[in-house]
Amino acid sequence: MTASQHTIAGTVITMPVRIRSANQHMAMFSVDADAAQHLIDYSGLRVCRYLPGRAIVVLMLMHYIDGDLGKYYEFGTSVMVNPPGSHASGPRALQDAGAFIHHLPVDQSFTLEAGTKIWGYPKVMADFTIREDRQFAFECTVDGQKVIGMEFRRGLPFRLTPRQQAQRSYSHRDGVTRETAFEHTLDGVHTRFGGVRVTLGDHPYAKELASLGLPKRALLSSSADQVQMTFGDAREIS
Repeated sequence: MTASQHTIAGTVITMPVRIRSANQHMAMFSVDADAAQHLIDYSGLRVCRYLPGRAIVVLMLMHYIDGDLGKYYEFGTSVMVNPPGSHASGPRALQDAGAFIHHLPVDQSFTLEAGTKIWGYPKVMADFTIREDRQFAFECTVDGQKVIGMEFRRGLPFRLTPRQQAQRSYSHRDGVTRETAFEHTLDGVHTRFGGVRVTLGDHPYAKELASLGLPKRALLSSSADQVQMTFGDAREIS
């Protein structure tokens, strides 16, 4: 089968897209499920209610260092959702849940065009300030307004043999909801309960995060020194 191709800013991208080196900082929060559902109702998807009245939101900063889309920073707000048609609930439902991408600011125009055209991700241009002295911290601004700041405490090493994991993300753009399968491998992982301080700004994205009860204590936070990823084409589901 011939691999699909996309032309982005005059450059031909052959699928799948490969990320050969990246690092990651992530925090997971338990939030009100109804508030999370209200935030993503436009997608037609349903949040995964892993506990009665509770859903999971993940905030993540990725630094892509070597990959098919270039070098860039990306901040994501993801809400864990059930696969289309599923009404599963409870802790085990998270095993089949996917990540609906609600916010995705980036700092480079090439990946913005690729992300919106290939996968329908909600990428917008942003600026990032990174601090790596005693602990890792960043601030994301969009249109000159602060969205979020996050300051991470170093976690404990999480020993595991790096292995490829298959996951799904979801996006909604121009009235179409899409599913994208991807695989990733994590190495150099550190994790801890809590471990992150969140501050919000005045951008509309920040107000949406505040509607979920943020800032609040994270369930857990983690970092990964080495991430590799492979993204396939998006599939329209509605």
